[in-house]
Order: sequence, then C-alpha cells, then structure tokens
Amino acid sequence: MIEYLPYAVIIIAVLGFFVQFNIFVTPEKLEKKHREILSDADKKFVSLQVFQCFKDDIKEDFKELKRGQREIINTLAQHKEL
Repeated sequence: MIEYLPYAVIIIAVLGFFVQFNIFVTPEKLEKKHREILSDADKKFVSLQVFQCFKDDIKEDFKELKRGQREIINTLAQHKEL
C-alpha cells in the first residue's frame, strides 16, 4: 500500500475525472436511456405491420389506376375507330 502513496494524487484526479465526465455508466442510467430511445423510436417510426398494410393499400390503389387507364385507353380506341 505504501508503494501506491506517491501516485495517490494522480489516482484521485483520474477518478475525479471519470466521475465528472460520467465515464462509467450505472445500470439505472443505462435502463433510463434505453427507455428514452425506445419511446423516441415509437414516435418517429411505424411498425412493420402498419407499413405492410400501407404497402398493400398502395398496391391496390395502383392496380385500380391501371384498370382505369386501360378503360380510358379502350374507350379512346373505340372512339378513334368510329
């Protein structure tokens, strides 16, 4: 123990630095940050199921647009023949 006595000031300064700048994370702080990240993700992003439903709705809308386009083209072709 006596051999560490000359380094005591440096050890205390380094430990003070670690405490001041939060170098070591406690489990409570880690859990709190984890909950914050999850809540932010819930606010900013949609779930995969909601996205799949949205994608399916968009695909159906495009199919309806294509059907409408085909009907318009067929109608124009019939009027062109007349």
